[in-house]
Amino acid sequence: MKSLICVFLLLLLALGCSSLQAQWVQTNGPYGGQITSLALGSNGASGTNVFAGTISDGVFFSSDYGTNWTPLNAGLTYRYVHCIAVSGLNLLVGTDDGVILFSSNGTSWNEVDTALTGKPVHSLAVAGTNLFAGTGGGVFLSTDDGSSWTKADYGLKDKGVYALAVSGTELFAGTGYGGVFLSNNNGASWTAVNKGLPYLTSDNTLYECITALAASGANLFAKSYVGGIFLSTNNGTSWSEVNAGLPHLPLDTASHGITALAVSDTNLFAGTERDGLFLSTNNGTSWSSLDSNLAVSCFAVSGTNVFAGTWSSGVFLSTNNGISWSAVNTGLPKRMSPLSFAVSGTNLFAGTERDGVFLSTNNGTSWTAINTGLPHYYVYESIRALAVWGTNLFAGTYSSGGWGPTTGGVFLSTNNGASWIKADSGSLNLGVFCLAVSPESTGGTSLFVGGGTGVYNQCPVYRSTNNGTSWNEADSGMKNTNVDYVAALAVRPDGTGGTNLFAGSYGGGVFLSTNNGKSWTAVNTGLPHYPFGTSDYSVRAFAVSGRNLFAGTQFGGVFLSTNNGTSWSAVRTGLPHDASGYLDISAFAVSGTNLFAGTGGGVFHSTDNGASWSAVNIGLPSNGVSSLAICGTDIFAGIPGCGIWRRPLSEMIATSVTEPKQTPMKFNLSQNYPNPFNPTTEITYQISEVSNVSLKVYDVLGREVKTLVNRKHGPGTYEVRFDASGLASGVYFYRVKAGPYTKTMKLMLLK
Repeated sequence: MKSLICVFLLLLLALGCSSLQAQWVQTNGPYGGQITSLALGSNGASGTNVFAGTISDGVFFSSDYGTNWTPLNAGLTYRYVHCIAVSGLNLLVGTDDGVILFSSNGTSWNEVDTALTGKPVHSLAVAGTNLFAGTGGGVFLSTDDGSSWTKADYGLKDKGVYALAVSGTELFAGTGYGGVFLSNNNGASWTAVNKGLPYLTSDNTLYECITALAASGANLFAKSYVGGIFLSTNNGTSWSEVNAGLPHLPLDTASHGITALAVSDTNLFAGTERDGLFLSTNNGTSWSSLDSNLAVSCFAVSGTNVFAGTWSSGVFLSTNNGISWSAVNTGLPKRMSPLSFAVSGTNLFAGTERDGVFLSTNNGTSWTAINTGLPHYYVYESIRALAVWGTNLFAGTYSSGGWGPTTGGVFLSTNNGASWIKADSGSLNLGVFCLAVSPESTGGTSLFVGGGTGVYNQCPVYRSTNNGTSWNEADSGMKNTNVDYVAALAVRPDGTGGTNLFAGSYGGGVFLSTNNGKSWTAVNTGLPHYPFGTSDYSVRAFAVSGRNLFAGTQFGGVFLSTNNGTSWSAVRTGLPHDASGYLDISAFAVSGTNLFAGTGGGVFHSTDNGASWSAVNIGLPSNGVSSLAICGTDIFAGIPGCGIWRRPLSEMIATSVTEPKQTPMKFNLSQNYPNPFNPTTEITYQISEVSNVSLKVYDVLGREVKTLVNRKHGPGTYEVRFDASGLASGVYFYRVKAGPYTKTMKLMLLK
């Protein structure tokens, strides 16, 4: 008998563990991640291993030229990899904390740089049995695979070293503000070799920062941070600029934005921040564009095979010297950062930070990049807003990045994102944060865009009535206030045939326009003040449900207005807050009477117009939520740095609640019927007095898997239909709390 009981308990535990299916799951979003470095090495046989360092996920390797990647991170505490080097069968990486070694006979990483100073390690180079490390404190030499190090920078004067290159018996170092240095005695002494390189200062005392070096035979190439690419054919004795045909960064005619260099025989490759990848076959005398969609951060070359690591889209491979490229990312982390969603039928569009726009037609099972015609910034400008009107898809872009004022604009696609055209003719000189479509009572349609220019008190809203062909400024009454930028727009019918347009701003709270943006009035009564000022408000998101308007604030949680913004009341019971008591709301999604809020603490659900909230976060990473959307029967959440996650609405929304037919004399919870069930069952409970009622379902480990009821009830007998379609077979428990009454009962799902 005891044996049977034990077996039964084990069965219940096994079934309970499988209930983890009732949670958020990551969609099969684009693989990639931010690749910081690449290296090639022998796999011990006749093949080649490819190693990739990432910005936050450590090291990955591939033994099949990038077809599949495997993490190599056991014991690697510091996952921000600056550089990779292969020495024989040993792999070394430079991190913020120094040099870490993975030996051919080892199973994990070991720190081997206790004598290094001036970390982080920016560059590594191998010359025979000598290993060199370039750090913020100069160059260090190891002759025993990093077990011990000696400083080797006499003449460098502790300059930060960002690049190292070996050419025969010569060792070159690219420094910050010191140009290029040469050593022909393994770093024992160094000589500046800078004739012809650009100066950083007008008094010719500081040279431009050299962030990459590449050597091929007698040719040495140097990449300066601003000045582009320079060539020396005499070991650095003199340099000449070789930038003809390379693009210039906006607002800076001297800066080419070169991020990476590589040499393969007679081919010289250059990666840029905004304009893709370029090739020169004549030592930089002239350049031609290879692929404008690749924003390259690093290279690795093996014969005609060229690997390119990108800032956010993973690794690409060319087997024909750069003529064509294909993504080789299977197994690399999914690091897309979604910022916005739009839904059109079964099409789900996702706008991302520097990854452009993606489309899924199968609930996230697969995603396709749809970026032809969109502007580049590293990869693409941030897509902060998406909107659909009929067959038109609009994308609002934003970039700042330190190259000047905030910029961006609106782009239009009429073919589900297959191609894009500029929809503002350059007349919108602002970064776009939000879009809204307003059907007017006359039968026309207005498209509104809100954003910022980077100039305080100059926060424009624009209106177009012809799909973005022309725009009119529509922010009278909003300028010269405390507004920094417009973060959210919402349209709600006014009940008399017209529309109310709401603008949520950073610093100025909510504004209302009843005349399509011709004039605006601040409507902030009841909203919280921005904590660093006595009269500033910050609203980041809106949701419209019937006559209810919800505002998500940056620090105060959710607020509700039932009178077009005339007054607001806090509706935030159950929402998370930080140690200072602030509540940060980033996104909303609405399904009937169900309201979902995306916060820094995950996703929360309300069925009573925000009066109370419950967490629905099982399975979500803790990075916070940047965007929400409902498509079909699923809700999607964008998680910064972690891609797009999906959960069936049926796991969180009770199918039906039957209102009471008579007043009971006491509280009671009945056994569900049928039980066992597949996949639906009825749960009945009785309430004898007005109470706040919650009815939740838990797995055998006590984890909440669904909230069926969370609202105030009057006295009566209630029936709730529980749909467990998204759950696995097993034992579950349901618990009702009503005033002082609490009761838990068991149910079993058998599929």
